[in-house]
Amino acid sequence: MKSGAPSEAALCELFDLLPEVQAWIKDARHRYLWVNRAFLLNYGLHQLDEVLGKTDHDLSPPHLAAQFLAGDEAVLAGETVQGRLELIGRFDHTASWSFTTKRQVRDAKGRTIGTTGITRVLDAAQIDQREDIRLGVVISMMTRRLGKAVTNVEMAKAAGMSSRSFERAFLREYGLPAQQYLKRLRIQTACRLLVDTRESIASIAQRCGFADQSHLTREFRRVTSATPAAYRAEYAAANVPRAAVSVLSTRKRKR
Repeated sequence: MKSGAPSEAALCELFDLLPEVQAWIKDARHRYLWVNRAFLLNYGLHQLDEVLGKTDHDLSPPHLAAQFLAGDEAVLAGETVQGRLELIGRFDHTASWSFTTKRQVRDAKGRTIGTTGITRVLDAAQIDQREDIRLGVVISMMTRRLGKAVTNVEMAKAAGMSSRSFERAFLREYGLPAQQYLKRLRIQTACRLLVDTRESIASIAQRCGFADQSHLTREFRRVTSATPAAYRAEYAAANVPRAAVSVLSTRKRKR
């Protein structure tokens, strides 16, 4: 840290004074190294020790944890996460729409060693003005129902739009048709499970909404240029916890 710059402790104390902003630092394995007071309160925790070493899967429902980890993986791969719209869960099982920004954490030699981020809850006026929040509801539906078919009609109904309006809005916002985005979301989840678990490939295929292991292998190779088995072996050997870093990197607009 440069001479005259505020100390790390001072910056941490400053973030503790922001009641509506959650802040955190994670290592490259997505384990929490530090969080501010607002983060602790959001999850019904009292002490920093209660969250140190934990991941989002320890704190949030699977569909929200997958969303957070996907953002971390994108940042570790060099992408920018600026003002991303996300649902943030609370200890009381409610959730709020929030703007999230994330950055890489680097060591003295410039090597990426983790991620840091902040998130801020939107107020009612901001929510009413945003079409993409309705599309965010659809993304949440996709992540909750990865193992099941989700039609465009169902997605449009969840977004409160006609099917035609929904399809146009989704393509404009995310740069992919909804069904193609869903397929890539399934591949992204399969990537994470291949690296982070010992679950069989056949089980992962079923869990992620593919007909069988062969179906997963075909689609997986089309997106990643590798088979699931080869992908697992490569990342496990390298001990790299960064699955699917660019599978969903087609979103056109950054906020």
